Amino acid sequence: MMNYFKKEYEKGLWSMEMLTLIYMLFTTVLIGIYWSGLADPMSMIVTRLVMLVAIGIMYAIYRWRPCRALRILRVIPPLLGLIAWYPETYDFCSQLPYLDHVFAGIDQTLFGCQPALVFNTVVTSTFWSEAFNMGYYAYYYMMGATLIFYLLCRYQEADKAGFIFLASFFLFYVIYEFLPVAGPQYYFKAVGVEAADTGVFPAVGYYFQTHTEMLMPEIKGIFSQLVLGAQEVGERPTAAFPSSHVGMSTVTMLLAWKAKNKWLFWIMMPLYLLLCCATVYIQAHYLIDSICGFFTAVLFFGLTSWLYNRIHNHRNY
Repeated sequence: MMNYFKKEYEKGLWSMEMLTLIYMLFTTVLIGIYWSGLADPMSMIVTRLVMLVAIGIMYAIYRWRPCRALRILRVIPPLLGLIAWYPETYDFCSQLPYLDHVFAGIDQTLFGCQPALVFNTVVTSTFWSEAFNMGYYAYYYMMGATLIFYLLCRYQEADKAGFIFLASFFLFYVIYEFLPVAGPQYYFKAVGVEAADTGVFPAVGYYFQTHTEMLMPEIKGIFSQLVLGAQEVGERPTAAFPSSHVGMSTVTMLLAWKAKNKWLFWIMMPLYLLLCCATVYIQAHYLIDSICGFFTAVLFFGLTSWLYNRIHNHRNY
């Protein structure tokens, strides 16, 4: 049994801490650029100061009593930061004209319809509604379970896994900050679902700067209620393309496969498949968003893995 409280000092910051600091610096520059257009730029600066203090405190505690358990706890601020940074993608991208008409048009051209509007009218049973919503809601638990598995059971590989995970998340966030796509639940609330019948999708420009209403789904059970509750609390007209739900769950599945303990991978596989379907079923994404989310995730996984190896080998050299 590994002794997590045995004195064991390791120099330097975790990769997740370093990535968080880099992302904070990058987005601080964006805050400066968009300052006059942001609703509350000072609170965004304060959030960064709080995160900086939190990382510093966790590092100081570890230095006071260096052991593996306290080093593991240092991942908490970077992970909590993901919750804070997501709504900010809306603050940044809403400074630009939205491009939903382009992506709705792509779906119409490729599939001859709007899959996000058709899917839940074809599959109407409570069973499948709850299954898809369960998969969508499991997103957070799948990522958490995989990271915990690495920290507790694959500690020597945890730094690399954390780097791949967080760097991939930040790459998605950067895309969202410069590619404003709200998604079907917002776009078709704005232009009307009748637009899908005409095949004409009007541009909405800066409409979502001041409008955040979305189509209300039919509540058929506890999981659809949980998903709606989560969306009402944290969702914004942002982050539709490519789908980070598909993308980051794909990165999570690749990490689970690389963990060389296949039970974790196969237990999550049914939830992963339901989640991918759910992104379109609950109208959060155009189908092209979800397809591209998968391929983007594979690209990000390979890129971040390569980058970690290059940095690690350079340090060793």
